[in-house]
Amino acid sequence: MSEPHGSPGTTRPVPVLEKDAPDATAPGTGRRFWSARRVPAGIAAVLLLALVGLFLYDIAAVRAGRPGMRWRRALAGQLAERPLDDVWVLTGAAVAAALGLWLLLLALTPGLRSLLPMRRTHPDVRAALDRPAAEAMLRDRAMDVSGVQSARVRVRRRKADVRAVSHFRELDDVRADLDAVLGEAVTALGLARPPALSVRVRRPGRKG
Repeated sequence: MSEPHGSPGTTRPVPVLEKDAPDATAPGTGRRFWSARRVPAGIAAVLLLALVGLFLYDIAAVRAGRPGMRWRRALAGQLAERPLDDVWVLTGAAVAAALGLWLLLLALTPGLRSLLPMRRTHPDVRAALDRPAAEAMLRDRAMDVSGVQSARVRVRRRKADVRAVSHFRELDDVRADLDAVLGEAVTALGLARPPALSVRVRRPGRKG
């Protein structure tokens, strides 16, 4: 991913580009980018491979006339003797269910929340804007408004929260200017789904 670049003191949000199939989606739509999630998939694959390998080895040993693994016989005996409402049985079931739900959540959610899909002007190309870059751009625009001493911006998928501190001018006037300037800035980001703007302005806190 490219980092913002430009002249000193300026911030330029650099979009992330991805080549798509021609019929992936129509221009203008805002499909989210899906994470490959290689680490969870790799961990799950390694654990399943190790477990299957142990069972295959045990089955082959039993077929060859050797006794089964001691841990498997002990586990089978414990499962046969313990009731279903046993604490350890319930704990194991809860852990297995939690892991299963976690894997399902990873499989059904796109991830990559730091990327904001941009409007598509060509059906073969998808672009996304880095969330920190969008926040930095809006913060720079907010600081250009007269009377703004500091600004804090947080951009989500559906909402952009701006918290500004004004040390002079009427708060209503500063808020109106921020609404106008940041409204244009949000449009200029080129996002497929521009977030709703929420602006709050306050006076600096008293020192001491």
